[in-house]
Amino acid sequence: MSRAGNPRLRTTLIQLAWLWVRHQPSSALTGWFKARVAQNGGRLKKTTIVALARKLLVALWKYVNAGVVIEGTVVKAA
Repeated sequence: MSRAGNPRLRTTLIQLAWLWVRHQPSSALTGWFKARVAQNGGRLKKTTIVALARKLLVALWKYVNAGVVIEGTVVKAA
């Protein structure tokens, strides 16, 4: 996700990543994020959340196209 892209899409993806961390604490992506931030001593959260947003976008694309569920995700029945 570069800064040269659509700023509205970038903002939306970053907000989605923050919501993912909050509402899916047992998922593999959230575990990766927390481990990465802890490794940096709590710094670089903003940079790491952009990386998580990119990983989340790829994972959601795989879910939509192939039905691959993200590891550790809790999905509620509608």
